[in-house]
Amino acid sequence: MVLRVAFFILMALGLVGFGTVAWFSLRPPSSPVAASAVPQLAKKKALATARTVGAGTMLKPEDIVGKEVASGDIAGLLSADEPDAVRSLAGSMVKHAMSAGEPIRLDDVMKPGDHGFMAAVLQPGMRAVTIGVDATSGSAGLVWPGDRVDLTLTQSLTDPALPPGRRVSAETILTNARVIAIDQQLMQGGAPAANDNHARTVTLEVNPVEVQRVSVAMRLGRLSLSVRAVSQANTDGTANTAATGSRGDIALPKAGSIFARDVSAALGGEVQPSTERTVRVHHGAAEPKEYKY
Repeated sequence: MVLRVAFFILMALGLVGFGTVAWFSLRPPSSPVAASAVPQLAKKKALATARTVGAGTMLKPEDIVGKEVASGDIAGLLSADEPDAVRSLAGSMVKHAMSAGEPIRLDDVMKPGDHGFMAAVLQPGMRAVTIGVDATSGSAGLVWPGDRVDLTLTQSLTDPALPPGRRVSAETILTNARVIAIDQQLMQGGAPAANDNHARTVTLEVNPVEVQRVSVAMRLGRLSLSVRAVSQANTDGTANTAATGSRGDIALPKAGSIFARDVSAALGGEVQPSTERTVRVHHGAAEPKEYKY
């Protein structure tokens, strides 16, 4: 009896062992290739800030870079890293401070054309005035929203009693004015068409008196813009009217004109060469460089 029980126990153990061996032999072995084939979370490039920007900053192309994020975050939240998206974001106002490398979400910025954009951009007491420019007078596409510019009036004087050297004059009527919109970015929030890279209108932030000065200047002659270096901007962010007097607590420069004779010796004047010139070069998304000579 005992031998019979022992026999059945041994047979049961044998069957269990045989089944275990058969199960392992029929199961396909795991391979390193199969393990590495596990799908990873897809990544895509989205637009992010290239540097730390404060609230109210108007983005320029050099302020925007591409950064890898989860592809699921792009839809409806972030702008994909594409040329059209960069052009669309340029000129947008940042609603709150953002650190360098922080992805730009759609609700982080207010684009030109959005309801309330102009009111949010303008400082208290300031006005927006739009002037017409061409490829040359608009600094050949180098002016962006947020830049500080000087506004120069060039006019031809028709008084026949004037000598030839005084019949063409130029004078700066505004200095350090902030650009708040360029061309279609004002109304449509978009960039110029691919075959039209030159702005036709530039909108500046000025005070009520400066609105009148610009309106008169547009009737007198041709207006042109010159971009100021960042280091030359006023600490209070206001523009200067190039006339004798004062604007708030800022001492304004005395008005002065340059006549044709001051530029061309052939018109009877003595031309004084400039001692130093500065050229500001923009190259893609890199920081602009200044060259003095």
